Amino acid sequence: MLIVTGGAGFIGSNIVAALEERGETDIVVVDRLRDGIKWKNIAKRNLRDIVHPDDLPAFLEAHNNDVDAIFHMGAISATTERDADKIVQNNYKLTTWLWEWCARHSSRLIYASSAATYGDGKQGFDDSFDQADLAKLAPLNAYGWSKHATDRRFRTILDQNGFRPKQWAGLKFFNVYGPNEYHKGGMRSVVSQMFDKLSSGETATLFKSHHPDYEDGGQLRDFVWVGDVVDIIMWLYDNPQVSDLFNVGTGKARSFKDLALSVFSAIRKEPDIQYVPTPESIRDKYQYFTEANMAKLRARGYGANMTPLEEGVRQYIQDYLATEDPFR
Repeated sequence: MLIVTGGAGFIGSNIVAALEERGETDIVVVDRLRDGIKWKNIAKRNLRDIVHPDDLPAFLEAHNNDVDAIFHMGAISATTERDADKIVQNNYKLTTWLWEWCARHSSRLIYASSAATYGDGKQGFDDSFDQADLAKLAPLNAYGWSKHATDRRFRTILDQNGFRPKQWAGLKFFNVYGPNEYHKGGMRSVVSQMFDKLSSGETATLFKSHHPDYEDGGQLRDFVWVGDVVDIIMWLYDNPQVSDLFNVGTGKARSFKDLALSVFSAIRKEPDIQYVPTPESIRDKYQYFTEANMAKLRARGYGANMTPLEEGVRQYIQDYLATEDPFR
């Protein structure tokens, strides 16, 4: 049995699709579907079961000898969420509980960490799992802190030679874009939001720069195609001897202007971009550069090429966003 928490979410539903494409038939989705469109992310899948998160402990105990791996993508992922108690319960407590459960039952755990753990980036973006290096990072919001606290807890367990899953891997996702993110509203990728604007006749907008070293739209991010993210996760699943904390990005920062130009190219329109001031509420914490150091994952044997930004945006728009059925 393979369990995907957050399996109806963005990255989770893409993992479920990839597992099904590989011929897996014992796939369980754990998620809250609520009353939106999230259910459409798994509408095409053939699943063994769909479990509400509140029922997960009982479900696991009923199948404690059947679970090969848990892909734990479920979390409160909104960086704007202010209820820190809620974040701790959903992000830190659940993930550490799953670690212990997998350790007790010889299962594997591949879990979502986040590039938000790097804070303002002044300490760089190296995915060192050394305790001293982790201690230098200062996340800027409760979401990033909850992921960071989880990583540090697991490092301590390992340092103390405590129980651990048969395989474990933490994944620090950078700026992921691709199909099945539509339920995320304002947290969707810039590609999705910009496509919607342009499709409705509005003008594309990007933030002005308030930093002397960057031009308007020149702020840099590591934009990574969700297909590449899933390929990395499938590679980890196929290589159970690999356990560590890894960055998941392209290793190449690109500008928001590059991304916008890729959108215009994919829809075959002449570029027309308006630059607006960065809101003052986020201006002092705004990141101007993120770039995943992918050396560790490469050193452990992952050799596939990452999808260039222009090609990823083209695939996303032409194969999904611009079609009658944008869901994977």
